[in-house]
Amino acid sequence: MKVEIWSDVMCPFCYIGKRHFEKAMEALPFQDEIEVEWKSFQLNPDYENVDHEDLYAYLARSKGMSRQQAQQMTLQVADMAKNAGLSIDFSTNIPANSFNAHRLIHFAADKGLQDQAEEALFKAHFVEARDVANPEELLSIAKELGLEVEAVKKMLDSDEFAEAVRYDVYESQQLGIRGVPYFVLDRKYGISGAQPVETFVEAITKGYKEWKESKKVGPLEDLGTAGKNACDDTGCEI
Repeated sequence: MKVEIWSDVMCPFCYIGKRHFEKAMEALPFQDEIEVEWKSFQLNPDYENVDHEDLYAYLARSKGMSRQQAQQMTLQVADMAKNAGLSIDFSTNIPANSFNAHRLIHFAADKGLQDQAEEALFKAHFVEARDVANPEELLSIAKELGLEVEAVKKMLDSDEFAEAVRYDVYESQQLGIRGVPYFVLDRKYGISGAQPVETFVEAITKGYKEWKESKKVGPLEDLGTAGKNACDDTGCEI
């Protein structure tokens, strides 16, 4: 069964949701039958951090709140992340346009390293305080992933995978996705947000059972012609 996850590397709930989803997958006996594909989503596609603003300044400006309110809001998210086993320090986060980071994820997907790239970019942004809009940082992350740096540089200097990112965003709009993370199970069920592990286990199990049932091939209905002009392992009947 295929699970598609729309996500933005700027989204802390996407990082938390990834951990919850992974823990749920560990509890499933059929995890080897689940195919996971990450899809691009941009929370603020027009954003450019030209004034070197920090996260609190960005939140205060974009959400119309005070810096103190922004700090208080992120404390609650940091506690949620800690419960998921993540250590996020919002005071060091660098707001960035994630378009090229998503292009890198698509590049990595072609090399079988999509999940690793997603993880590395979350960690770079939320834990290591790296600017994931900076091409040099993206090249450094690519090197850490074992990707060919010159090939990644060539990709970043071109429009390669730009259309793939835009198509993911287009698909999200067609599916009515307004926020991330958003998990789509077999294009039949959707899970919105960083839900608890138990919720993922229940939803994925339900989706898997229905998917498995749909794959079963039942006995063919006999229309009264069995054995006529046919061959089986005992020979042929005429």
